[in-house]
Amino acid sequence: MTNLQETTVTTGATVWLTGLPSAGKTTIAHELAGRLRASGRRVEVLDGDEIREFLSAGLGFSREDRHTNVQRIGFVAGLLARNGVTVLVPVIAPYADSREAVRGRHAADGTPYVEVHVATPVEVCSVRDVKGLYARQAAGELSGLTGVDDPYEEPLAPDLRIESQHQTVQESAAAVHTLLSERGLA
Repeated sequence: MTNLQETTVTTGATVWLTGLPSAGKTTIAHELAGRLRASGRRVEVLDGDEIREFLSAGLGFSREDRHTNVQRIGFVAGLLARNGVTVLVPVIAPYADSREAVRGRHAADGTPYVEVHVATPVEVCSVRDVKGLYARQAAGELSGLTGVDDPYEEPLAPDLRIESQHQTVQESAAAVHTLLSERGLA
């Protein structure tokens, strides 16, 4: 007779943090990841910059390339989430139809998906300017900056809207954690 070990299957989920460049998406994701790991969750952060370097190398910033990038990220997030990982996805994802396609695939697979809009105004983002993108755009060295001279379609009905300019990173992460807890995902 063999002993079968009982395994506990933890529900994974994709938490998609969308917003303008320098809105605070990645900072919030890393703070949230620490909270989730501290409570025993398996967590991965799929940072948009890292994905662009390794998974979407060669893609540009046309609407079509941005859509392809978002779909690739969504596919990987879905795979991980279906296997019990809480996947935090801090990416701009400027187009509503691209985000909706990812949400739809998650729904079709029965995989929890939570959309968080980090709704930091462009004026605040340009002051933060973590990567110097706004300064480069203002100097004429960069075009196609999301929210400035390229569109950003704000989510109409996100699961949570965070105005990071009015709270600390810890408070923002706590708000997402509370939502996940309420849904049995934290």
